[in-house]
Amino acid sequence: MQTKAFTSARPQRAAALKAQRTSSVTVRATAAPAVASAPAASGSASDPLMLRAIRGDKVERPPVWMMRQAGRYQKVYQDLCKKHPTFRERSERVDLAVEISLQPWHAFKPDGVILFSDILTPLPGMNIPFDMAPGPIIMDPIRTMAQVEKVTKLDAEAACPFVGESLRQLRTYIGNQAAVLGFVGAPFTLATYIVEGGSSKNFAHIKKMAFSTPEILHALLDKLADNVADYVRYQADAGAQVVQIFDSWASELQPQDFDVFSGPYIKKVIDSVRKTHPDLPIILYISGSGGLLERMASCSPDIISLDQSVDFTDGVKRCGTNFAFQGNMDPGVLFGSKDFIEKRVMDTIKAARDADVRHVMNLGHGVLPGTPEDHVGHYFHVARTAHERM
Repeated sequence: MQTKAFTSARPQRAAALKAQRTSSVTVRATAAPAVASAPAASGSASDPLMLRAIRGDKVERPPVWMMRQAGRYQKVYQDLCKKHPTFRERSERVDLAVEISLQPWHAFKPDGVILFSDILTPLPGMNIPFDMAPGPIIMDPIRTMAQVEKVTKLDAEAACPFVGESLRQLRTYIGNQAAVLGFVGAPFTLATYIVEGGSSKNFAHIKKMAFSTPEILHALLDKLADNVADYVRYQADAGAQVVQIFDSWASELQPQDFDVFSGPYIKKVIDSVRKTHPDLPIILYISGSGGLLERMASCSPDIISLDQSVDFTDGVKRCGTNFAFQGNMDPGVLFGSKDFIEKRVMDTIKAARDADVRHVMNLGHGVLPGTPEDHVGHYFHVARTAHERM
């Protein structure tokens, strides 16, 4: 059967765009971003499929993985939790973190293996203790400038060496069969937990701070941005080949406030990392990002991860074709029939191909608890054989 190669966002374009990057931290919405980004066009044909697809190499199909692919929907994970009931033990013990990270690899062979961890993991290294009970709890919520001044510079190797060692072991085990991904929380999302004292339904404390004492929030966000950039570098040096930034709660901001309290600090992280790690692909994901796409593009990530609230084709039109895109099938589709799953996977892949953009197949959000494992397996099978179905 004759198949067509998935080629898009040519390497020449990627190299040219890399030279255009700037260090500005101003973020504004634009219909077509003046400065887009793409990773370097250098690399090897033996690199993992995800890296080759992101940089614009000719590949026969898009790479595929799933957010939250390691975890609660898998029986093998549920069984492990019975022996190791606390999340921090599972994520901070190297042997367990590596085992859990590899569970979906053994089951489904995704093209990306993401470290099992949490965005709050580095906080103790900033003098911000937390616990899980079972949700996140910040022992001493930060709401004054005096408290912000006590936030320290992160030394990731001293604070969370288990993250580095887990990534090193994953790289050794996986080799070039798949890309190893790290991840971090964006400064604003980390600040929501730190200021609220944990999860929140209305974000009253951080919005009160933002709109009544913004200087306190800016001081906190500035420190967090520096530490997050260092944490990205630490993960990359330990073996992460791609890093995803999660700004899970940025969509709680009105877009004009995103321009003040979120976007500039994401941009600061990305610009800082690029000074030392210019070839590291950085993904930006915001849940519920339909109103923020142009602003995401203005942050200049390498890959924009679209959630399911956005039509893929519209998302590309709004951001521009100089980015790679990730996503964006609704995770709820995995509760449907296998024929329905196949249709939706192929719809997403075809939309990316028709838009002529580099694409990483993923969900629009993390896989949901209770998702049938055989349906997850079918999702991966369809994506891996997409070139035979076109």
